[in-house]
Amino acid sequence: MSLKSFTTFQINEIDFFVISQNDKIIKIGINEELPDDHLLIYKTLKDKLFKRCYSQLYEFFFKGRKKFDLAFELIGTDFQILVWKALEKIPYGKTVSYQDIAQKIKNPKAVRAVGLANKKNPLPILIPCHRVIGKNGNLVGYGGGLELKAKLLNLEKENISRKIKKRPSKRGSNI
Repeated sequence: MSLKSFTTFQINEIDFFVISQNDKIIKIGINEELPDDHLLIYKTLKDKLFKRCYSQLYEFFFKGRKKFDLAFELIGTDFQILVWKALEKIPYGKTVSYQDIAQKIKNPKAVRAVGLANKKNPLPILIPCHRVIGKNGNLVGYGGGLELKAKLLNLEKENISRKIKKRPSKRGSNI
């Protein structure tokens, strides 16, 4: 069994921990306690993988990053991994329901199981489980809390509207 490494940092008043194994991220924690795993070795942000993770999360919060380019490994059941891969396909700034995800994975009766898999997502933000909402449009369930979920969704909407406003008119100037 290979050793796991971890680091911690804060971005935008949010506490993160990141755990890696075999040069791949396996867990990101948001505003939660580091797992009580005596085999974790602390590394600083000088570590290449952790530095890239920090940089890309920073860019997500402050520069409108939409996609992540990080080595990671999903550890879970086949069903959980199927759900997490469906979550990866949710476009930036968009939301879908748990029922939508159940239909995407061709298991429309598995809405509750989708919710449980969503809750177990080991890589929040990278795998955007915050973009999943209730069928009625309400914000429901998020490991980092509903306040953070709302903050993430609002951040994405603001970044999209800011980009739309910056885009020059195709008609040209009226001057």
